This record gives sequence, C-alpha cells and structure tokens, in this order.
Amino acid sequence: MRVGKNILPSMTALQCFEAVARRMSFTLAAHDLCLTQGAVSKQIAQLEALLHQQLFHRSPQGLLLTPAGKMYLADVRQILNQVDISARYVMGYGKAEETLSVAVQPTFGACWLIPRLGHFMRANPDIQVVTRSDTRPFDLVQARIDISLFYGNGSLPGADCHRLFDAPVIAVCSPQYLAQALEQLELMQEHTLIQCSSRPEIWRDWFAHQGWEPMDCYQGPRFDTFTMCLTAALEGLGIAAMPAMFAQTALQQGLLVQPWPHVQPSEGAYFVACASDCAEVPKVKTFVQWVLTQAAA
Repeated sequence: MRVGKNILPSMTALQCFEAVARRMSFTLAAHDLCLTQGAVSKQIAQLEALLHQQLFHRSPQGLLLTPAGKMYLADVRQILNQVDISARYVMGYGKAEETLSVAVQPTFGACWLIPRLGHFMRANPDIQVVTRSDTRPFDLVQARIDISLFYGNGSLPGADCHRLFDAPVIAVCSPQYLAQALEQLELMQEHTLIQCSSRPEIWRDWFAHQGWEPMDCYQGPRFDTFTMCLTAALEGLGIAAMPAMFAQTALQQGLLVQPWPHVQPSEGAYFVACASDCAEVPKVKTFVQWVLTQAAA
C-alpha cells in the first residue's frame, strides 16, 4: 500500500491562522505577530492551498470562519498550546540529566511524598522528578510511568510492588462540630458523614469492623480525594473517615479531633511499584530504595 506524504503546515502558518481567527482581521493579527499584513495573508493562502479548503469567508463586511475553519481552529489551538507547554517544560528542565516520572495518588502525594521529596532532590540533583496524580493506580506500561505510589493489595500488571506500610482508618471532625454532635455510635445517623469517591466503601468498612450496619453510611457530601475530605472536616462539614496518617498533623495541632477512639486496621497498604523490566534502571532503583528507606524511618 502506498503511504502518502505527511501534510505538515509550518508553525508560522498555524500561528497566523489562529491569530486571524482570534482577531478576525489580517491587520490586527499581523500586529500581534510582528509581521506585515502581506506576510500573514500569504501564510493563510498557503495553508488553504495545502489543505484544499477555504478557512475564511472574505467579504467587504469582514472575515468569517468557514465550517472547515471552525473545525480546524480547535485542533490548531490545542497543538499550539501543547507546543507552548512542552517548550516551557524543557525550559524548566535545568541541568538534570534524567527525568523520573512518578504517579501518586493525590492525598498521599501531598501528605507523604512532597514533604520528603526535598531530601531526594538534594541527594540526586541529576534526576528531575515529574509527578502525575490520579485517585486510581496507574498502569505503568500503558501510562509510561517509571514509578507508582498507590494504595491497594500490591498487584499491578507487569510491575514489581514493594509494601511500604499499612494505613489504619480513623474518624475525624473539627472540635466545633464535635461540640454540637452526639457522641454515641448508636446515634450515628444524626451525623453528617463525609464521603470519599475514591474509597466509597470506607464508612461501611469502618462500621462493619465494629459490627454495625447503618443504612445511611453512603449518605453525605461527597468529594473526590482525601485531601478534600480533610478540608471539609476542618471546615466543620461533618465527620470524615480516612487513613490516620493524613489527619496526623491536624490532630497534633488540635484542628481535628477523633469523635470515637476506634481505629480500623488497614485492609490494604501503600506500595511503591516499578515496571519489572525497569527495576534495575539506575534512576528507578535509586528512587525505589529511597522510598523504602523513608517508609522504614
């Protein structure tokens, strides 16, 4: 099968098209781009010839995008935006010789990884750490991730997983909320239970471990992450169930309290994982060993 030649407009042509579409004027677009009006007109004409499509309706009343122009504009803006992001990323790359891509669940990243990350950066100035966050564990191969930090049962496809520590669950709320709330577990239905979308079973499991099965343990304001649940608890919106490690600082500062002393043993654990075929890559091995050392400490 014959493969056709790639259709690759120049970056200048794309910038001119976006500017004219934004300004609806060749003159104003030329001013924005520090070009002459003739140069901008030529770029648009060459682009239309390359695409075999008219991108603008030209009339004495002014310019209008054609249907093809409207469709093309959305893609062009996305392309230009991605080029800008990539350029800024390269500019900020510094003198690091390697990049390490780390996927981490949002609250674990904010509460555990970031406070310790400075130590790794100082010890390894040649490695640039780039983090990505998601509430679900990443597929290391599909997402092109070097390292994943996640809560679960320690199983990821094609990955070596190393257990870090358990994550027992407690209930927390603000002192102000507690002052207005009933303290008997039997009357829990009187309270507002803050729900976490990434762990929807957390309240059911917390009750079940104590032999309780309330009907409304799934009801209450719902947030995507434990970080948001923590903030909601601090603001007095209700009682949140979460791994104790996330609430530790607020508890120590007296900003949160435990309305009930029960601690639910962790059903899962936090893990650090890397793709099995990359376990001996120096930057990966260095980071995994550092995480294990931090966890042990």
